[in-house]
Amino acid sequence: MQFDMEQLSADKRYKLLTATVTPRPIAWVTSQSADGVVNAAPFSFFNVMGHEPPTVTLGLLRKADGGYKDTAANIMATGEFVINLVSEAMAESMNETCTNAPPEVDELQLAGLSAVPSLAVAPPRIAGCPVSFECRSLSSIVTGPCQVIVVATVLQAHIEDEFLLDTERCHVDTPALKLVSRMHGSGWYARSTDLFQLTRPSYKAG
Repeated sequence: MQFDMEQLSADKRYKLLTATVTPRPIAWVTSQSADGVVNAAPFSFFNVMGHEPPTVTLGLLRKADGGYKDTAANIMATGEFVINLVSEAMAESMNETCTNAPPEVDELQLAGLSAVPSLAVAPPRIAGCPVSFECRSLSSIVTGPCQVIVVATVLQAHIEDEFLLDTERCHVDTPALKLVSRMHGSGWYARSTDLFQLTRPSYKAG
C-alpha cells in the first residue's frame, strides 16, 4: 500500500509516522519563559545529530488550538533548555507533565518533582533523571504553522555516578539507565531490555 502524504490529512500523516518510526527516544524538556516560569514537557521527535559539536534536534508540534507550545515559545524567546532522559522509574511523572496546563503553571510542581539548578543555562534539570543535557539553540526552523525544529548544541552533560563504568574513558552502563521510549498510538511506551548485538563488518577487497 502506498500513501500520498501530501493528500492525507494531518492526523493520518501523524498516525503513519509515529506507528512506523519506533522506538523514539524521549526528550523530557525543561525550559523557562522570559518571565522565569519553568515549563516541563516530553517530546519524542528528538535525537542526536552529531558530536563535533555535540548536536541535538527537537521537533515541536503546534498546540491543538494552532499556537506554539510553551516549550517552543520559551526556546525561541531564550535559546536555552534542558533535555532530561526518562527512566522507567520516572515514566509516570513524565506522563503527568503531558497535561495541557496553561503557560503560567509549573509542570514540575504539578507532578511533585524537584528542580536541580543547571550550570550553563537558566532552565533547571529534573531531579531523579539519570541523564540531563543542558542545551543552547543554534537554529530554529519553522516547518509549518507553529511547527518548529530546534537544532541545539549540548553545553553540559550530567550522568548519575551509578551509571558510569569508567569516568576517564566515558563508558556508560547504558542498560542500567532503563530508559523508556515512545512507540505507536496513544500512551504506548517501550523498555530497552531486549537487546542483541551485531559486529560491524570490515570490507575486504576480493
